[in-house]
Amino acid sequence: MMMVALLLVLAGVIWMRSVGLPRIPLSHPEAAEQPMVAPAAKQLEAPQPIAIDRTAQVVVLGYHRFVEKVRRPDTEITPADFEAQMKTLKAKGIEVISLADFAAWRRGEKSIPPASAIIAIDDGYRQAYDVAWPILKQLGYPFAVFIYTDYVRGGPKSGGGSMSWEQLAELRDAGVEIESHTISHADLTHRKTAPNGQDYETWLWKELAGSKALLEQKLGIKVTAVALPYGRSSETVREVAARAGYEMIFTVNGGKLGFDTPPDALGRFMLDSSKPKIFSTAIAFDRGGSDGTATAIPSQLLDLQPADGAMIRELRPLIRANLNPFGAIETDSVALRISGIGTVPAAFDPGTGVVTSQMSQDLRPASYTAIVSARVDGRKLEARWQFTVESSNRAAGSIGSP
Repeated sequence: MMMVALLLVLAGVIWMRSVGLPRIPLSHPEAAEQPMVAPAAKQLEAPQPIAIDRTAQVVVLGYHRFVEKVRRPDTEITPADFEAQMKTLKAKGIEVISLADFAAWRRGEKSIPPASAIIAIDDGYRQAYDVAWPILKQLGYPFAVFIYTDYVRGGPKSGGGSMSWEQLAELRDAGVEIESHTISHADLTHRKTAPNGQDYETWLWKELAGSKALLEQKLGIKVTAVALPYGRSSETVREVAARAGYEMIFTVNGGKLGFDTPPDALGRFMLDSSKPKIFSTAIAFDRGGSDGTATAIPSQLLDLQPADGAMIRELRPLIRANLNPFGAIETDSVALRISGIGTVPAAFDPGTGVVTSQMSQDLRPASYTAIVSARVDGRKLEARWQFTVESSNRAAGSIGSP
């Protein structure tokens, strides 16, 4: 066998020479396996910053019961009225968003439509499951339910109209957001509400942290928001709620919510069949269109000089505002006006986003309103603030309102 193997090797060498292949000893470096050279990695492009519309507005529409015959007009709405309101949102181009979208927008992680709405249903009545959910599902609307846990079926305040934990789990699985409405739905601001012999702050902590923990444990979710019963709040309630881990604290004080609305004072419009005008007011968005109307930008965003509400001694102050919160401004659209004077010469630096105007004449001792406006994507935006020139600076030949 060895002889046969040697003969085969010899034959192979003779064949290699006959075809002109070079001899490469096994010990030769070229015989070693050549390392593979990895192709050059494609350079990744830097992620583009997300364009956040800080001027968007959000309205929270709150509901309780859905009944065919209204007996409690302060909390009940007919299914027909509710469905009509939901369809009105679509007809008016108002986008219904989730609480998660709202929170992500305020963290600067995503943008939302300029006019947005959140649907919230309080307490835990089964009608939210039987009546409201099918309507909202048909329209493709997300919504949130705020539950007070004593009312869930089997709880000390539950009844025939309560939702069960199984129904809440079904809503959860369908993407409905489930948030807290405390344990007992008591007015958290009244110290006398605490049971006899129980320390107020111990009871308050249980109402807020306890309801959050129970919802999370029963449903395997993260609770980030609380709707305060009756919308009543105090500094202590807000502090304890924040300590309990709530990121959003809702009241019943209606109003549009903006990018910088305080997270512990988020208002809601509570709706029923008896006050249709509240719904009309809630969805009346000022969108700053081409008709000349302007979307208001909160002045506290603009790093103003003089500051809003400032008392100053300068007769010829420098007026300054950082307009970066406006977004991508059309440079030639920036205008600055001072009450009692009108439009004043102003310089806008697109690089820094700052508009400045140095007053060239003395101002009278008085209160003044400064109005800065600009256009972004064809929409007019505007911010207003006030400052006062103190009377000790009265000078002859000055201008302005007395």
